[in-house]
This record gives sequence, C-alpha cells and structure tokens, in this order.
Amino acid sequence: MLDDENDVLEFPEDTDEIEELDPEEVFEEVDAEEKADDKSSDDAAKIRELEDRYVRLFAEYDNFRKRTTKEKEDLYASAVVEVTKQWLSVLDNIDRAIDAAKAQQGDGIDEGAEDKMLQGLELIKKQAQDVLAKIDVTEIECERGTKFDPNLHEAVMHTEDDSLGENEIAQVFQKGFILKDRVVRHAVVQVAN
Repeated sequence: MLDDENDVLEFPEDTDEIEELDPEEVFEEVDAEEKADDKSSDDAAKIRELEDRYVRLFAEYDNFRKRTTKEKEDLYASAVVEVTKQWLSVLDNIDRAIDAAKAQQGDGIDEGAEDKMLQGLELIKKQAQDVLAKIDVTEIECERGTKFDPNLHEAVMHTEDDSLGENEIAQVFQKGFILKDRVVRHAVVQVAN
C-alpha cells in the first residue's frame, strides 16, 4: 500500500491480509467493466444522436414557422389588394361626382342644396380615404411637375410643355394607390417632354 505522506509502498506484515484472487473472478470483473464502458459509450452515442435529431427538428420547425408567417402576410396583402381594386372604382366615381357638382354650381340649382350635396360627397370621399388608410393603402403622390416613375406611374400620353422638365408629369388622369411597398393601381398620367 502507498503511504499518502511518504508515497512509500508498504507490504503487509501478515500474509493473512493478502486476499487470494480467483483468475475467473478477475476476468469476469474486467469483462463486466468493459461491457459497462461499451454500454456507456453506446448510451453516449445514442444521446448525441438524439440531441442531433432534436436540433434538426427544432430548426425545421423554426423554418416552418417563419415560412408560414411570411405566407400568411403575403396572403393578407394579396387579399387587401384585390378588395382595394374593387373599391377604387367607387372612389373614382365619387371624385367625378364632386367635380361635376363643382362644375354645375350656379346653373339654376338652389345654391344651398348644391353646397350640401357637395359637402356630403366630400364627406363620403373622406370616409372612403380613411378606410383605405386604416388598411395601409395610400394614394401615390403625383401631381403636375412630379418626376415620372415607371414603378408607380403609367404613362398613356406624351406632351411638349416648356414649363415642365423632362419626364415630369403634366396631368393625372387616374390616381394610383399603394399598399405598403406593393402597387395596387398605377397612377395614369400624361408625361411631358
């Protein structure tokens, strides 16, 4: 035995203390230890395999969740675009009615009734614009002198106008609308020079 303090090997004086070992028992103990080591290494390999499977499954689920969220957002945006397209013709007709009422002012119609009709139409237009704003649909800003952008505008006519620069909008025929970064309807315009 080793003495902890001096690290000297001591032998027992009494030989009765020495235990006789049966070689069969020693081999069985060694085999049992090797089997335990094999089993623990098999268990460790299984644990690593399960951890790897778990990490892969988690990554697949995370990708699935992100993909479905994006698909849901795209589906919502497409639905809003389709519904908005249908409502834009109503909004256009309201604009035409307001313009016609303004043009008819003073043509023998009672001015008080005419003003009330015009105010009513403008309130309806404002309400329609508010509804579109709530679903993030906004009008594309374009007026006379605005630079033509083919991503937002559709040119249907060309004119020469010295008061405007090259590729500037001369006239807007139909308003355009955009949903966040997606064009719902291009603005229909006349381009100068």
